[in-house]
Amino acid sequence: MSSKIALITGITGQDGSYLAELLLEKGYEVHGTLRRSSTFSTGRIEHLYEDPHDPDARLRLHYSDLEDGHALRRLLDDVQPDEVYNLAAQSHVRVSFDMPLYTAGVDALGTLRRLEALREHELQTGRQVRFYQASSSEQFGQVREIPQREETPFHPRSPYGVAKTFAHHATVNYREAYGMHASCGILFNHESPRRGETFVTRKISRAAARIKAGLQERLFLGNLEAKRDWGFARDYVEAMWLMLQQEEPDDYVIATGETHSVRDFLEEAFAVVDLDPERYLEIDPRYFRPAEVDLLIGDAKKAREGLGWRPKVSFSALVRMMVEHDLEEAEANVLLRDAGKSLSTRLRAA
Repeated sequence: MSSKIALITGITGQDGSYLAELLLEKGYEVHGTLRRSSTFSTGRIEHLYEDPHDPDARLRLHYSDLEDGHALRRLLDDVQPDEVYNLAAQSHVRVSFDMPLYTAGVDALGTLRRLEALREHELQTGRQVRFYQASSSEQFGQVREIPQREETPFHPRSPYGVAKTFAHHATVNYREAYGMHASCGILFNHESPRRGETFVTRKISRAAARIKAGLQERLFLGNLEAKRDWGFARDYVEAMWLMLQQEEPDDYVIATGETHSVRDFLEEAFAVVDLDPERYLEIDPRYFRPAEVDLLIGDAKKAREGLGWRPKVSFSALVRMMVEHDLEEAEANVLLRDAGKSLSTRLRAA
């Protein structure tokens, strides 16, 4: 068991929650950042919650924001982490076209603020902190090489991809200029039952379950022919951790090496509930991107050989996992709805 301290920015997201689980299992003390909001956003980590008044609690949360460099620096000084995982981002590609400045501020400049705060912290304390940057396959964009590997040139096709490319190069620059132990994981699409409901995979799995349960009638999608390399998020956070256990920092593609279209995901998901998706599908032009990435498929040879990492969950198993999770949720909603109707009927009768 470890006695290391880790700081995760974006701990309440899909990846942050799985990474927190992994690190706690390994004996880490885990600190996570979340943005101040009038509503709670900690649903994905509620099962990990520990009373902050408990002096032995190994999970602690802090309000912070990647747009506030001074707060980031104070947090580093207070927590004194051994490892920092930068997962906070505006991560929805289609939304980045609607909010390009915000996306750049958080994903690009936010990472630069984190790197600069970390550099100053290392200078003051004399201790090295290992840094992980969440890079993205969206940086490859307009495909120039199949499959994509670490040396494949970037040609991003969205404000999100552009911002992530900036952050990636900033991380490499700080590694080379200041000798920081900073690594980038170029992660291809990774999904799970914890994926946000506006992302296409979860939108599909949730719709299949809700249509089966009679809670939804239609599913609106955009480009069905875009192809992605989809893996399981829990597998991918293990790769993040492995990168920071290496003696030397480096950049790694993390992918399954298989590609499937959105249509493939749709058909696989509806097959789980024995429904024909064409009966419920409508194409909505609003969901098309101004510039599309047609095909992504990663070559994770370097991660296999250097980290000993391999994906464990297949595409079909991933889709089934997501649909079955959403089916349980939908069936619970049906029970609540029916119980509410029954109670209402009894009250009216009384």
